[in-house]
Amino acid sequence: MIAAQAKLVYHLNKYYNEKCQSRKAAISKTIREVCKVVSDVLKEVEVQEPRFISSLNEMDNRFEGLEVISPTEFEVVLYLNQMGVFNFVDDGSLPGCAVLKLSDGRKRSMSLWVEFITASGYLSARKIRSRFQTLVAQAVDKCSYRDVVKMIADTSEVKLRIRDRYVVQITPAFKCTGIWPRSAAHWPMPHVPWPGPNRVAEVKAEGFNLLSKECYSLNGKQSSAESDAWVLQFAEAENRLLLGGCRKKCLSLLKTLRDRHLELPGQPLNNYHMKSLVSYECEKHPRESDWDENCLGDRLNGILLQLISCLQCRRCPHYFLPSLDLFQGKPHSGLENSAKQTWRLAREILTNPKSLEKL
Repeated sequence: MIAAQAKLVYHLNKYYNEKCQSRKAAISKTIREVCKVVSDVLKEVEVQEPRFISSLNEMDNRFEGLEVISPTEFEVVLYLNQMGVFNFVDDGSLPGCAVLKLSDGRKRSMSLWVEFITASGYLSARKIRSRFQTLVAQAVDKCSYRDVVKMIADTSEVKLRIRDRYVVQITPAFKCTGIWPRSAAHWPMPHVPWPGPNRVAEVKAEGFNLLSKECYSLNGKQSSAESDAWVLQFAEAENRLLLGGCRKKCLSLLKTLRDRHLELPGQPLNNYHMKSLVSYECEKHPRESDWDENCLGDRLNGILLQLISCLQCRRCPHYFLPSLDLFQGKPHSGLENSAKQTWRLAREILTNPKSLEKL
């Protein structure tokens, strides 16, 4: 048993050093290329409208606010200033969303975003995004990369296609630090020993972001309340959770396997699903020793089996907001195909670790 475990860990490490590292290097190269273009577009936007200041800065070889969705798809979060005159309200009426309401006694004119406040005093995510979309469309025509960048039409999101190869969504957002949303107040679960109190404090201090993007309720159409609402996102908090042990290595293996074998029509699975399942696996295996290097094979298999279960049930709960289903709106046939393909992959890795050389 121990010999089989060690053999699997050996082949997974080999796979990590060869395939995962080359994936990382290729994506880093793409990010540099993409960020040059996006920075140029945002510079033009800022010239036209100084309230939209580019926050796409590089720190320690990372671009702040950039998320990799797949090797050809990225999201850049543009942090806006001056949320101060608004109260953050998440009463659970819009799962995964919150609203920003003008604080009592504050005049509209005190806000930097005065013309985007609705009659009932809410700062409208849709109105800000609509204005931003117009500015980006003008900037794309003026910027020095105009020959290689196009705006993607037929969406209220701000999406750019770069060199006909990459898609980048630019999402206006507010950063909320030092507060934690009521809709995630149940976390951490009292009966789950992971993460420990110090890590919980760090995660909550990271806070969350409020993104201006489409949020669909169960009927698939957007109500006016939803279009004014902001989507909750926990990227930094989630990254903080996965520090230590082989957690990040495990996620890197899952992302690489996804890119190579689970990139299916309708894109039922993305990197974010993998990240969420690693967090759930941490709860199931709360001890730090469960994430030692020699447990890498067990943890990876556990997550692949959990993924198959989620795909078969057609439900993958968001880690911090479990009432939110990350598979919502995904075609059932795509989820079924992914389940079959993930099962083939898990069986192959478990019964014949050497097969990783070909995967």
